Amino acid sequence: LFGIFVDYGPEASPDTRDPVAALANASGGNAQRPRDNTINDFYPMFQDVHGMMFIGFGFLMAFLGRYGYSSIGLNFLLGAFVVQWATLVLGFFHQHASYSEQVALSIENMLTADFAAAAVMITFGAVLGKVSALQLLIIAFLEIIFFSVNEMIGISELKVVDIGGSMFVHTFGAYFGLAVSLALASRTRVARKPGSHKEGSVYHSDLFAMIGTIILWLYWPSFNAALGEGDQRHRAVINTYYSLAACVVVTFAVSSLIDKDSKLDIVHIQNATLAGGVAIGNSADFLVEPWGAMLVGSLGAILSVLGYKYIQPFIQRTLKIHDTCGVHNLHGMPGILAAIVAVLATASIDPARYKTSICTVYPAMSPASLPSNASLSEICPDSSDRSQGAQALYQFAALVVTLSVALVGGSITGFIVQLEIFNPLQDSEEELFEDAVLWDMPAVEKNDADQGELLQIEPQAAPDRVESSV
Repeated sequence: LFGIFVDYGPEASPDTRDPVAALANASGGNAQRPRDNTINDFYPMFQDVHGMMFIGFGFLMAFLGRYGYSSIGLNFLLGAFVVQWATLVLGFFHQHASYSEQVALSIENMLTADFAAAAVMITFGAVLGKVSALQLLIIAFLEIIFFSVNEMIGISELKVVDIGGSMFVHTFGAYFGLAVSLALASRTRVARKPGSHKEGSVYHSDLFAMIGTIILWLYWPSFNAALGEGDQRHRAVINTYYSLAACVVVTFAVSSLIDKDSKLDIVHIQNATLAGGVAIGNSADFLVEPWGAMLVGSLGAILSVLGYKYIQPFIQRTLKIHDTCGVHNLHGMPGILAAIVAVLATASIDPARYKTSICTVYPAMSPASLPSNASLSEICPDSSDRSQGAQALYQFAALVVTLSVALVGGSITGFIVQLEIFNPLQDSEEELFEDAVLWDMPAVEKNDADQGELLQIEPQAAPDRVESSV
């Protein structure tokens, strides 16, 4: 497919300028400037995002005591598959290409493909340990199609903004995954009965998960800012940075407050500390002010911690939706919060404050005033001259569309992948949350798996303190 439909974009193709003219200009002291190329602007942040996808997400999901190989390994496989498939599908949708046209590749295609991979990895978190490798690939294949349709509706038709992907990536991936999990509930007893002992973590697996947490936390400003430019990108980095910082502090506080012994829960620290990045993502480039970003991050932390403590058990008990990683608490609810914050910010912040840069923040809107020597089409080529109130309504409509497409698409996908042809895991202690089904395990792990026991590390007693006198 790449051989037929994909080629280098203009910026990745050889320079077609006249070399003779270039040399003549150079000899006359008027050397031609190098051709502008977005690789210089995007590659550093692309690398940050790429690391988040393949290291951060993989290790974050490595908390299961007997599913570490699969958490990291299948995340690697999914990511590599999705960036290729998403390049094709997003290219067809966004460039309105027919089968006789080609997708022009650039660093931006690679970045948006990574964003699409993030949505699939979030979905992976909801069904972690309950589906086979073949099922995961089919889920990814179908999800990218629904993902692309939803993004095209939101960006091309509704002309809404979501620089950090809180709606189009986090909310979509979370509710798509929950819908798949619900469709699979009839096959796996984890949604109907207390979970397997293998669903738990051990000390060292939680440490691996914390590595993923720290990596995601460090690079999240790049994720939210990568698609921006100029002052828009700068604001996105600042807002995300302080939102995440406030989120960590509030997560520690709330986790301790809601525990009867005032102790911290490692699940909250691994996950809820990241909710600030999701919550601010939709409005990361808005003029929400640093204190506003910190407030949003704090709300995201509270929502996420309460989700893990109270909402997730309630949903599993009443709706029979099993969510292995708690993506509803980290990506789903904070993603909805992000969309609501974006609606309120759009409706309340005076557009005149953005001056002419409003065209990069809200492409469908236009500045309050134009320079005397410029036209609207020159400064805001995509403007629909949309009002502030109308833009806020469109932002809310995009949230509704995203939830609808995710839930419908996830339900269809879940119904398809539970068919026997896709080699579903059997509803048994031997196959659910177990690496040995897919991987050649070390001998000690094989013996442990045969016994159906989870290897535990007994805590060692602290040595007695020896007092000495001189």
